[in-house]
Amino acid sequence: MAAALEGLEREGLVRPATEADAVDGVRAELVVEPASVEEAGQALRAAHRAGKKVVVVGGGSKLGLGNAPERAELILSTARMNRVLEHAAGDLVVKVQAGVRLADLQAALAPAGQWLALDPPEPGATAGGVVAANASGPRRLRYGTVRDLIIGITMVLADGTVAHAGGKVVKNVAGYDLAKLFCGSLGTLGLIAEATFRLHPRPAAAAVVTLEVERFEQVGEATRRLLRSTLVPSAIELAWPDPDRSRLLTVLFEGIRPGVEAQAAGAARLLGEVGAAEVLGPGGTEAALSQLGAPPWEKAEVGIKVAVPPAELPGALTDLWTGWLGHGRVAAHAGTGVLEVGLEGPDLGNADQVEAFVGVVAKARERLAARHGSLVVTEAPPELKRAVDVWGPPGDAVELMRRVKLQFDPDRQMSPGRFVGGI
Repeated sequence: MAAALEGLEREGLVRPATEADAVDGVRAELVVEPASVEEAGQALRAAHRAGKKVVVVGGGSKLGLGNAPERAELILSTARMNRVLEHAAGDLVVKVQAGVRLADLQAALAPAGQWLALDPPEPGATAGGVVAANASGPRRLRYGTVRDLIIGITMVLADGTVAHAGGKVVKNVAGYDLAKLFCGSLGTLGLIAEATFRLHPRPAAAAVVTLEVERFEQVGEATRRLLRSTLVPSAIELAWPDPDRSRLLTVLFEGIRPGVEAQAAGAARLLGEVGAAEVLGPGGTEAALSQLGAPPWEKAEVGIKVAVPPAELPGALTDLWTGWLGHGRVAAHAGTGVLEVGLEGPDLGNADQVEAFVGVVAKARERLAARHGSLVVTEAPPELKRAVDVWGPPGDAVELMRRVKLQFDPDRQMSPGRFVGGI
């Protein structure tokens, strides 16, 4: 492999891997940082011929997601693939390399009064990483997920083959399903090298309404009232940072100032029938926006993500109360039924504590299954991941997933074992 990478080594794009480059404790041999699709293809061809396994890394904000890879001799970093390739402001379309940081992309689009309506909360997230993890944030309630915004993609497959799907105009649907397929693939099908997105006008103003919540049923009642009204919130977020403190439901409206002020006033009246509601002033609005969607866990802790139909969210909160919520920190995208819990994990040196944690996960999944929900361990030490199934039961779709993996990566070169069902 080293010989095949000689050209990239001369350019300073290859270096020995260090302990800091490990993925869930799995050490690599080399790190390659291509700056173009062609260089990425060269690196993957070399790895393919040498039978080496590859893990793609962007900003590293989602490396905790999934199982530890079985092997990872080569880390392919998109750090140098960080350019905005084309911005067609009149068409509300942008094409970028995978390694461009989302924050830098938003800054580049701002002078045109536009933005990519994705707001995953992790700092350092890249465009390619957001697509690979199908990551989203609070504003998915209004704008949708990556699958709704991506219209074109350039991929480099495991053997170095470059493929394209979709186009540069919103109504061009050629190959669109292939772009969707790579959303959430977590680097198991190939490298997402470039992506084309449709954009939205940047909101001119924002208004925030808060509701103090004492009972879980109030979350469901408030959310139902909002979604059945003529109001158009960008986000409905539940924050419960401390079990001993009150819970706060935050509702965000964005658009032109007269419109958002009117909607906020209407929401306050509506939510006032459920509990104590308040329209925040400018300082409170800025503070709420800065905390919007922040995950309730730190890197050294365990992160849990639950997804249920929105109508089932109050029941899911109740089901999980005895397991974790009584001593964890909670955040929820109430309008879309996504619940996140951050908590201290078990003592990894105490087998009884680890076994108890695994049992609580299994019991929670049983309860959530009755609500058509799922539970994923999104952040955990590698030792705990080996004890608990981070993804949970894969369901009937796993065989189809395996066939797709076989079609795109028959030698299991890309992130082997990291995805659902050990794919």
